[in-house]
Amino acid sequence: MNKIAHIGIAVSSLDETIPFYRDSLGLSFEGIEEVPSEHVRVAFFKIGESAIELLEPLNEESAIAKYIKKKGEGIHHIALDVDNIQERLNHLKEQGIPLIHEQPKTGAHNSQVAFLHPKAAQGVLYELCEQEQEDH
Repeated sequence: MNKIAHIGIAVSSLDETIPFYRDSLGLSFEGIEEVPSEHVRVAFFKIGESAIELLEPLNEESAIAKYIKKKGEGIHHIALDVDNIQERLNHLKEQGIPLIHEQPKTGAHNSQVAFLHPKAAQGVLYELCEQEQEDH
């Protein structure tokens, strides 16, 4: 594990929530991206080496919509930056750690992501995140 990549926060409306993080807290607003595979719009705020991601559901099929309906707005997950995500997933599976995804899928910024089941960590949802390698 390299660092905490981001903390994902489920929100009902980016338009209503962004001003608090940008204007009140003074975090650096990095923009918004739609992630069709997760049915969400994501607003990004940089804080040191990590980020806060606000997650707004695009429709009722979104896991974020279901989360908000069940638990309300708030912290949804903690993302850990890793190298070789598939190797990490294989290792966790061998240890009997319950996974939501056994294979990574494409997330925001073309990263590869996979979620561990919250049963693995006393109810905390962790995301493994391997950033797209930049060509030099």
